[in-house]
Amino acid sequence: MTTEATDWRPGASLDVLQLRAGMLSDIRDFFRRRRVMEVTTPLMSAAGATEPNLESYRVLPPHASGPHSYLQTSPEFPMKRLLAAGAGSIYQICPVFRCGESGSRHNPEFTMIEWYRPGLDLDQLMIELIDLLAALLPKHRMRGPAVRIPYQDLFKTHLGLDPLSASGAELQACARERGLGTVAGLDATDRDAWLDLLISHCIEPHLDSSIPTFVHGYPASQAALACLDPDDPRLARRFELYLGGMELANGYHELADANELAARFARDNGTRRKRGLSPVPVDLRLLAAVSDGLPDCVGVALGFDRLVMLAADLETVDQAMAFSMPRA
Repeated sequence: MTTEATDWRPGASLDVLQLRAGMLSDIRDFFRRRRVMEVTTPLMSAAGATEPNLESYRVLPPHASGPHSYLQTSPEFPMKRLLAAGAGSIYQICPVFRCGESGSRHNPEFTMIEWYRPGLDLDQLMIELIDLLAALLPKHRMRGPAVRIPYQDLFKTHLGLDPLSASGAELQACARERGLGTVAGLDATDRDAWLDLLISHCIEPHLDSSIPTFVHGYPASQAALACLDPDDPRLARRFELYLGGMELANGYHELADANELAARFARDNGTRRKRGLSPVPVDLRLLAAVSDGLPDCVGVALGFDRLVMLAADLETVDQAMAFSMPRA
């Protein structure tokens, strides 16, 4: 018999599936108490994410007779259109899709919790995020209060270099000293690619897995859709949260300048071409919405399946969902 005929069972146990269901209910209760409205937006759209480190799935119409669409890598774009329309504080729990992401902690389709809070700042968003985790995770999964560490300090402490001023050659030399200098396909001049490699392989493993750790003050070149720090424009107003040896969340003080947003999309597509990737159509409706007026707000995306892994002490994401891609 084929593998498909014999390996039909879910990767998650029934106990874990019941835990997932309870956590989803708790998330909705959490936001209901805070008067954050749940919304639903399309999984598929005419435009995709231009982010060079993300690859969208393309959906072809029957007989490939028309333009293709994109499965969302995040509900960010349509949610920001709702913000511009006056929706106020909103959240969404939804599937998202990222081509090529698979492994013990990655699945091409996964569940994301994403929310936006007009009127709050990044400090308040970090507090709210920790409040949500405290409501969802067993106490032993978070030992002690959350800590906040500047991105620049991490590199200086663990690698002895300044990520804001080091050249691509210096970053590559640092990686080479640690056995990472010959990564196939990595452009020696692509500073952000080398920074990502160094933080994932040489810094993240040293973060205390039982203490929620906010890394903040990312380089402006990695701002994505966050605004820059007005006090130091070398830095983006962005954070990532690590817990249990994993990145769990990515938060921004959202960029509200449509012209700058369009320029970043163009730069992203330029980087994609340089890396041999196909450019992605820009979301013109998002640009129009931001131009009409995106409220000053912060937003965060949180990986739900990884939260289930932490809550149930699981080793792989396959054990945290009913059917991961190998079982789908």
